[in-house]
Amino acid sequence: MAQQLAVQTEMKSPADKFYGFFKSNMSNLVQLFPENFKTFELVEGNDYSTGSVIFCKYLLGSLMTIRAKIEAADDENKSITFCALEGDIMNLYKSFKVTLQAIKEGDGVGSVKWSFEFEKANEAAPNPDVYAALVAKVSKGLDTYLCNI
Repeated sequence: MAQQLAVQTEMKSPADKFYGFFKSNMSNLVQLFPENFKTFELVEGNDYSTGSVIFCKYLLGSLMTIRAKIEAADDENKSITFCALEGDIMNLYKSFKVTLQAIKEGDGVGSVKWSFEFEKANEAAPNPDVYAALVAKVSKGLDTYLCNI
């Protein structure tokens, strides 16, 4: 049975700018967060749109890989849903989806919400708290970066 976990982070950068980064510049995560991301490639599709597939090498204790499909990109709601296809994460979870949504809350202030939907491969598999911590860290760092460009 699928479980859910969510993390929400306040941001000062405009929601459009934050969403736009993930819609157009995700590969720049490697330059912005080299301690976390080693490779980020678009392997299927012409842009970061619905149906495109990305491949990423990242560090979470050890070097890990993931191949994920962009299941949905909703410009109106500024949200993108990724679905894991293969990689190290599939050793822990039968299914793993994450949705990011950049939310404008007024006066230039907003937040980004990351929602995880997952089904554990077995009872010993942990909740994806380390992934929630990673996206919270990336969100804060990216917000600072976007406020300064």
